[in-house]
Amino acid sequence: MNALAPLLEFLSIPSVSTDPARKEDVRRAALWLQERLKALGFRAELHETPLHPILYAERRVDPEAPTVLVYGHYDVQPPDPLELWETPPFSPVVKEGRVYARGASDDKGQLFAHVLAAEGAPVNLKFLVEGEEEIGSPHLSPFVQAHQKKLRADVVVVSDGAMFAPYTPTLTYGLRGLCYLEVRLRGARRDLHSGAFGGVAPNPIQALGWLLARLKDERTGRILIPGFYERVRPLSEEEKALWPSLDEEALKRELGVEVLPGEEGYSVLERLWARPTLDPNGVWGGYQGEGSKTVIPAEAGMKLSMRLVPDQDPEEVADQAEAYLKAVCPPGYALEVLRLHGGRPVLTDPFSPPMRLMARALEEVWGRPPVYTREGGTIPVVAELKETLGAPIVLLGLGLPDDNLHAPNEKLDLVNLEKGVAVIRHFHELLVEGGL
Repeated sequence: MNALAPLLEFLSIPSVSTDPARKEDVRRAALWLQERLKALGFRAELHETPLHPILYAERRVDPEAPTVLVYGHYDVQPPDPLELWETPPFSPVVKEGRVYARGASDDKGQLFAHVLAAEGAPVNLKFLVEGEEEIGSPHLSPFVQAHQKKLRADVVVVSDGAMFAPYTPTLTYGLRGLCYLEVRLRGARRDLHSGAFGGVAPNPIQALGWLLARLKDERTGRILIPGFYERVRPLSEEEKALWPSLDEEALKRELGVEVLPGEEGYSVLERLWARPTLDPNGVWGGYQGEGSKTVIPAEAGMKLSMRLVPDQDPEEVADQAEAYLKAVCPPGYALEVLRLHGGRPVLTDPFSPPMRLMARALEEVWGRPPVYTREGGTIPVVAELKETLGAPIVLLGLGLPDDNLHAPNEKLDLVNLEKGVAVIRHFHELLVEGGL
């Protein structure tokens, strides 16, 4: 497709928002997108934040036409571990109908589909694009609150997700929330010789193991934090009837595993989409180098992510988790819990007028009706946009489950990009025809 060259240029910018050394690269990505939208007739402006800028762009074609607000993010995850990439993460490569690069699917490629579809669009278009999604969108909520009038729209469209399967048009109507914690343990005031002090000195790594073992029931997979499940909204049979069927054996093959562990009594899709989770995302402490070093470390720690479902609140869950960790922490250790970031879960109406129009656009472009899904991931701003603007949300994922998000060799299938552009353009036409 003739739009591939600018997309590859966009993907080549290493806009890693978590890395302070990449701050100018993150800004460069925002400026690149700003100029691209200006060339399409948008009034595009950068709004500075204490970290990375927010890009807002607007183009009005007709005061009577519907207004669409597109949300996306131009920042990307760190590319580590670099040695597992088959090609450099910021040197985009096209092969076998796919583009490989960090950000190809999350979210530069999907966002760029909306930029391509903007050319000649018959609707009024607004873009809200941030550079901090991968660090929890800390400065976006104040911006949304302060600019409600500017952001007002008839529908909000977000493409930062996945289709259920290849060649399967998909509409997502729910996202899980997130509570992300860092837990730090300290024992002695310095690292100690394990021969001279072993048997009397506290070992934070051992204590970390004890804490991890007490977070989940080994047999049932249930999370043991008191009150954790109190606000979990039950799933109705009517909603489950909307869901497609899952080939569990194919999923095992894709993951390279023999079992799909999780909370007892729930199907795989329920555990992926409608049940909360807790996962250690990283642990550290002591000597990590080659060979041996007989040391009792002074410190150890872990990072924990908890994916939340309606009606759980990230701050309440953080309070529950911190209280529980302190209660079960063995004596002799100082425990600190840091709250890194979070996001609220959200459910949208799968049969709102804009969702019905997007379903029609998907069916007419792909030649088959869409399936309806929830998604296990989190997009922090979606709940904010829904509640603050009061506009219906349409979640149109253009990626695939095997796109290697947050992992080496991230990719986006070009057929999905091409079809996505066609779907978005047709959706704009249907919005005008339907008089939304």
